[in-house]
Amino acid sequence: MELFDTHAHVNDEAYDQDREAMLAACFEAGVQYIVCPGVDIETSKSAIAMAAKYPQIYAAVGIHPEEGAPKNESDWDLLDELASQPKVVAIGEIGLDYYNDENCDHDTQKELFIRQLALARKHDLPILIHDREAHGDLMDILCKEGKDNYGILHCYSGSWEMAKELIKHNFYISFAGPVAFKNSKTVKAVAKEVPMDRLLIETDSPYLTPPPFRGKRNDPSKTQYIAEEIGRLKGMEAEEVAKTALENAKRLFKIQ
Repeated sequence: MELFDTHAHVNDEAYDQDREAMLAACFEAGVQYIVCPGVDIETSKSAIAMAAKYPQIYAAVGIHPEEGAPKNESDWDLLDELASQPKVVAIGEIGLDYYNDENCDHDTQKELFIRQLALARKHDLPILIHDREAHGDLMDILCKEGKDNYGILHCYSGSWEMAKELIKHNFYISFAGPVAFKNSKTVKAVAKEVPMDRLLIETDSPYLTPPPFRGKRNDPSKTQYIAEEIGRLKGMEAEEVAKTALENAKRLFKIQ
């Protein structure tokens, strides 16, 4: 099965002891491409470094809503510079997170998100959106401030009605481990409905490990289990799901 993991933090410290072996095993298992997102300036830099080292890895740069806004303008200038580097294919991981918002209040998150939407438009790059318990504000910002943005709702957790609106606005819907969780009825229902030309798969490694590996560290090879579950939901072969998702991702990220 040929796989494209559109969101995997393979620069995370969880892989520091065996990163090279882990990636080699993933590539051997059929992973053709990985997009490694940044969550702050330093991880954006390390994502770029990994993309430079491995032909199969591409980078995204951005500041996660839980990280808070940069303290000075020079950080914004640096993020702008990073966005123009070779093999940077997206701005992300950006968005809103109202579940764990102790570190960054809602207004600051909104300002951070809006500014990074502008950065993505400047570089004509797709965005990788993190949305946790913030569906209403997220859609409001996209409608008012992000009309010319496009990209991915990563690890989708919203409703089918919201997904339909996002698809109208040129977004892809990406599913991770939760689509295979036993009690994820809403996510399964949405996955069943999303048109194949707007569907992507990911792992969000090292998090959200799908069955039958719950409780263990995740890695990009587990995208096959996402493809298998979506195939089951849609009455399709997993290989067809994986192939279509791979072609969708290559088109979005402009990978030849």
